[in-house]
Amino acid sequence: MRAYVFPGQGAQFVGMGKDLYDNSPLAKELFEKANGILGYRITDIMFNGTDEELRQTKVTQPAVFLHSVISALCLGDQFQPDMTAGHSLGEFSALVTAGALSFEDGLNLVYARAMAMQKACEATPSTMAAIIALADEKVEEICAKHNVNGEVCVPANFNCPGQIVISGDINAINKACEELKAAGAKRALVLNVGGAFHSPLMQPAKNELEAAIKKTTFSHPVCPIYQNVDALPETDPDKIKANLIAQLTSSVKWTQTIKNMVADGANEFIECGPGKVLQGLIKKIDNSVDAHGIV
Repeated sequence: MRAYVFPGQGAQFVGMGKDLYDNSPLAKELFEKANGILGYRITDIMFNGTDEELRQTKVTQPAVFLHSVISALCLGDQFQPDMTAGHSLGEFSALVTAGALSFEDGLNLVYARAMAMQKACEATPSTMAAIIALADEKVEEICAKHNVNGEVCVPANFNCPGQIVISGDINAINKACEELKAAGAKRALVLNVGGAFHSPLMQPAKNELEAAIKKTTFSHPVCPIYQNVDALPETDPDKIKANLIAQLTSSVKWTQTIKNMVADGANEFIECGPGKVLQGLIKKIDNSVDAHGIV
């Protein structure tokens, strides 16, 4: 069975999507539609901007979404998913390509999400850290010790065995990193990010996004979508909405998502969008499956 997966923030690169724009009338039409919806020419930044311009929150999330969705839509009849999933931001790409959301509504929600997250980051100085080569249970245990006295320290992304990202207040994350290294982590590296994504510190952004999601029409997708918050397949529009609202303050359960997709019959994973990050993670989760990009 074929599963399509969609990357999140961090996969972007200058030049992404230009080949699609230049060679596909459909891609050009969709990119120009996006320029109109956003009110600025995101294509100019994607194709010819600088890394710094592309890293702006109002650009990064819609740019990755657009590249991912348009890559999939340009496959035409070849795009026949038995199931889909997306990592964080990528969940919106999965929802659009599976028919649960329109292209326009998906882009509007992604832009609203990006701006709400930016505001939440500016309101509370916070950070994230990558923890390498330590058991999930140990990371959870140490995070819990530092998630006290009003400070936040939680696992944010379960990316693959031996790779977890934690999220929270700067002081709590720094203290947790020291203890995680002492407990045997090969690396506990504070990341250059603007805030504590997928943690309770994103509650203000969640409130904003919830209002936008509730006003948006969701349809039954053509296949199950395995969502980040519980790693389970979903087709009911109301449940999809609820899970999407919960996503901003919940952990991304990517390891469990892939395991569940494999258990349900997926043996070919196709990554749609910039980069190859998800292909690498999938092979670390289960090296018996075929994971590749669009060919």
